[in-house]
Amino acid sequence: MATEESETSSLAEEEISSDEAETVRRLHDASSQPDETFITESRKRPEWRDIDIPPAPYPLSNDMFITKVEHTKNLLRAKDVEAGFGEGQSSEEWLINHSIEHEGLTIKDVLTKGKVTQPKSKMSSEKPMKHLQFEATDVNEFEYKLNLAIEQYHKRIKWLLQGTKRHFGLVKGTKVAVLIDTSDANCAFGRINAFKDEIVHLIDEQLSTKDGLYFMSFGTDVQPLWDNVRDVNVRTLQEAREWMARREGTGGCNLLRALKKVLTVKKVNYLLIILGNCPDQTTEILCNYVEQCMVGRALPIHTVAYDCSNHMTNVTLRTLAERSGGRYHCYASGCTEQIYTGTDISILLRESKRAQDVIAKIKEMRTGMMGDALISIMNEISYEVEKLPQSRFLPRPPNHSGPLNIETPNFQPKTSEVWLKTNGLKGKKLNLYQVLSSNAFSPIEEFIPVIKKVVTSQVHEKSMAQFQWHDGTVKNVHVDPTMLYDYQKRLGAIVKTYEKRVDWLSSGSRRIWGTVCENRVVILVDLSVMNANYLIHIQHSLRLLLEEQMGNKAYFNIVAFGSVMKSWKKSLQPPTPENLQNAWSWVLNLECGGSRNFLEGYKYAVENDLDEKFHTAAQGVYLFTSGVPDQEEDVICSYIAETCGGNDLKLHCILFSADDNITSGAVPGRYANVDKTAETLKNMAHTGRGRFHWFNESGIIESDDITAVLNERDRAVNYSQKCAMLVDSVKRRAEERRALKYQQALAIENGQQDRKMLRKRPKSAEKKALIPPKPTQLFLARKQLLENKDTDSDKQKPWRPQSAKATIPGVSSSHSGCLGEKVPPSRKSGRPATQVFYTEVGNDVGVVFRQYPKERSVRKHIRQPIIPDTEEIITTKQWLKKYSLLKLGLDLHKLCAGPDCTHDKRKVGTLHRRVAAKYCSIFPSVEIKGVVKHLQLLPHELEEYETQVERLLKRYVSRLQWLLSGSRRVFGVITEKKVAILVDTSGSMGPHLPELKKELASLVWDQLCLNTEKFNLIRFSSDVDTWQVQLVEPTDEFCHDAVQWQATFVAEGNTNTLGALEEAFQDSAVDGVYLLTDGKPDQSASMVLKEVAKMNEGRGVHVNTISFNCDDSTANSFLKQLASETGGRYHRCHGDYDGHMFAHRLLTSEFQDEDDPNIPPFEGDDLRRLGAEIMKARQYLTESRQWRSLHSQTSKPHQKQYSKTSPELLDAGKVPNGTSTRPLSASPAFR
Repeated sequence: MATEESETSSLAEEEISSDEAETVRRLHDASSQPDETFITESRKRPEWRDIDIPPAPYPLSNDMFITKVEHTKNLLRAKDVEAGFGEGQSSEEWLINHSIEHEGLTIKDVLTKGKVTQPKSKMSSEKPMKHLQFEATDVNEFEYKLNLAIEQYHKRIKWLLQGTKRHFGLVKGTKVAVLIDTSDANCAFGRINAFKDEIVHLIDEQLSTKDGLYFMSFGTDVQPLWDNVRDVNVRTLQEAREWMARREGTGGCNLLRALKKVLTVKKVNYLLIILGNCPDQTTEILCNYVEQCMVGRALPIHTVAYDCSNHMTNVTLRTLAERSGGRYHCYASGCTEQIYTGTDISILLRESKRAQDVIAKIKEMRTGMMGDALISIMNEISYEVEKLPQSRFLPRPPNHSGPLNIETPNFQPKTSEVWLKTNGLKGKKLNLYQVLSSNAFSPIEEFIPVIKKVVTSQVHEKSMAQFQWHDGTVKNVHVDPTMLYDYQKRLGAIVKTYEKRVDWLSSGSRRIWGTVCENRVVILVDLSVMNANYLIHIQHSLRLLLEEQMGNKAYFNIVAFGSVMKSWKKSLQPPTPENLQNAWSWVLNLECGGSRNFLEGYKYAVENDLDEKFHTAAQGVYLFTSGVPDQEEDVICSYIAETCGGNDLKLHCILFSADDNITSGAVPGRYANVDKTAETLKNMAHTGRGRFHWFNESGIIESDDITAVLNERDRAVNYSQKCAMLVDSVKRRAEERRALKYQQALAIENGQQDRKMLRKRPKSAEKKALIPPKPTQLFLARKQLLENKDTDSDKQKPWRPQSAKATIPGVSSSHSGCLGEKVPPSRKSGRPATQVFYTEVGNDVGVVFRQYPKERSVRKHIRQPIIPDTEEIITTKQWLKKYSLLKLGLDLHKLCAGPDCTHDKRKVGTLHRRVAAKYCSIFPSVEIKGVVKHLQLLPHELEEYETQVERLLKRYVSRLQWLLSGSRRVFGVITEKKVAILVDTSGSMGPHLPELKKELASLVWDQLCLNTEKFNLIRFSSDVDTWQVQLVEPTDEFCHDAVQWQATFVAEGNTNTLGALEEAFQDSAVDGVYLLTDGKPDQSASMVLKEVAKMNEGRGVHVNTISFNCDDSTANSFLKQLASETGGRYHRCHGDYDGHMFAHRLLTSEFQDEDDPNIPPFEGDDLRRLGAEIMKARQYLTESRQWRSLHSQTSKPHQKQYSKTSPELLDAGKVPNGTSTRPLSASPAFR
């Protein structure tokens, strides 16, 4: 009793202020008597001590006040359900009474409901299998309870995502300390206002129900609201709201200092940390400090990652919560998936997954097996249900089994390719180059004899602009704004037409099948077991096709194939309403089964004897499938090419991409992912001269018809932009001229004001043009003499080859023949240098010859090629400028293409026909580039030529092997000195990423370390990551670091090519970019090209593209165009086996055959150019060997002519028929 009074008095004293307590004490002393001193001392107030009452397991609500006995029973029965949402329990506490173990819903509980029997084995040696029998009602009730539990877990998750629990989680505890991150990073970018509002809502919704609160904000320093824990009342809550409204950014994020402060505060039983930025300290430092401070103390820490994208922040907070026995919560406004990583929600998701696993086991039991035990569910109804096909249980659209609503189209549809021939830009005569052709003029360059210069035509700046033509040339275009404006209006109208066609192609059954254009059609439907879950969808697609597109056809048939082929009719039938309804009834009875035996169904469709007999052979086969056929792609494509060749048959492929996963229990004959499947079907369609269409449940993914229309639309938009560019260029020049005239006018006006005081100069004082003097007779004579000399020097004399001098005398000439050296044009012939002197006799003059002119070689000699053995780090284009056949003087056609090698024919009047010159029979005749020439190279010269070309070919092959070795096989030759390497690490690079890492390491040490001045590596997928902030020198330290960095690459995400290029162009020191990728970018190819052109304007950075294991022609075309427009090179990674095998076979064959071995189809710029030069050298080598054999076959006609004439006639100077024996060189025919 005394203890209760002392506690009551102490509690009363706590509530009374210090002044009131002093007043009470004085009154008590005044009224007390001296004999009562002992009683007063015995009742002395005990020392002050804190009273800490432990919290109740859950707060009592008003419903617990009992009114009736039945009310108490109802409350106890509903306690578990209300605890989930009203008691404030964490998910871990809540699952104690609501987990599947507590409810008895585990797989062990399922097995306890079965009866074990021991069936007899078929063979005595076999071990008998366990046999469990279950009642159907028990299994169904168990499954129903599991579904209820899963629904309850989902409701709990939904409750945890409401209000402030979504942002901060469920805050427990009675005396809570709140640490709030107010660093600059958390308060910047407009986050502070939303952050303050959410904290205020947290105070009003959850913290206002607590007993005590303590607030502290921290940045670089800590700022507590109070010194200790305060009781929760209206005044303290208002202070907390006002304090939160004043918070601003305070520097860094010193979480360690905040923890040191808050862990010294007493009476705190729950700690809430709200963090929006990565703390200044590492995870290990923070966790070690908390563990040391928590020894002997239970203080759970509730951590919240508020809208923070830093991965280290989430790791730090999760670790703190786990080591302190608290909970972790994550909120991100931009990614809703992260909220499910919190402790409360993740525990519920795991429990829901466990319940779903039990349901899956029950479904496995219904199939009759679970592990190695037989399962029997005893129910008469189940046996009848098993007899029904699986498609009976699939959801069906309304009126699925009803009759067809047939619509007969009033026109015959066309493919986009055919439609664009009439409605395309070219068909409508809206091609930009067609419109501008009448006003486009090519620049003209002509030599003006008066000024002796080559003059180029000038552009009229007022109304003309230079414009690049489609063939790459530049033309001067007269800009007519009115005409171009009208042209743009017509382009806008036709773009709308294209968009309407795209909408039409994407509607109705065309969204699934595309346009069915042929008159005689066979529908080939894939009904393999992999499509069992989509049978209703396939049937509905066929219904739409029969209703909308089959009405105006001539004949049709439907063939379904799985492992076995089924057809609606044996031959094609006309699409009457009765036949269409009959076909639909047949489709409704189809079932899925087996694999994809495409070849059997296709053979039946194209090799039908009845169709050929009645002349109703199919014109179009439409394949509707969801996977690759059982047969190999090359086998199918070869058969399709054989059947579609020489007739009007076409194969169109429609791919339904339902799911990339294999159906449970169904194993296809051949499996490929969705990308490989699309590629295979596209090849099949294009081999069969058809179209490819790919769609899924969300819409069309790829369609040849739509792609053709969209390409034409993009071309129209591009033409409109070019028109606007032309008009803007003319307007800009006009504005510049007006500004220039205005400035000149101002200058003239200022100058006139300065000269107002000066007298105006008379017109007679102006300078006049001088009149040229009259030519004298001496001047005219000298001019005539010079003109005569020029005329004499231009006359040419006939030439005779030296090989004919022994028999036929020739006329000497100062000009060389076809084998002579190339001499620059000169009007004056070479003369000897002389010196004049006076003799001793009077004024006589003598001449001394000081230097004689060098005699020019009449024949071209075969030069010996000199190429250094050390490979030069330059492009093949630059290398061939120095060491090509033409540069080294080994171009065979040029050696035999002189004007004196021409085969000459002239008309002889007496014979009335064209007669060849007599010297044409002396030399062998060969055809060079379609022109007959006379071969004047002698056999020993041709043999020398072949020797030099073989030497050159060996050097070319050595260069080819060098280009195919080391890192140059994948990346080509790194020719620039300051380069950035862009590496694609998207998800499609996964199978090739180990190979790429090896090649990257080889590139660093093989080329970047030795041949560059600075380099950098950039990785890109969905995001872009750079190795260094800017280019660095290739030291050993940086090279080691680069190799280690690239070894951490992981293939994931999309292909953000434009972001990587933008990152590379941000470094102003870059002069070469090497882009390695395996596919198209996420962005539009035209947009990437346009943005790169903007970034590269005025810089001249070469973007070299590398196609790495990419067989997509569209992607490779984009890479070629990107490299071409930036002056870079395109390179495609080839297998080193083909190139080295070609080089080995070429060297061992000693260049005997021009066509064997065949050169591999190189697509990269460097390899392609070198391969073309090798082919040209092999061609020249073969021609030289053939021409050398002609010398032995050519007869000497002049020897035959003189052998027939008698010596007497020759001595008399006569020959038969009265002809003269003058030399052949003097005859008109020879000349």
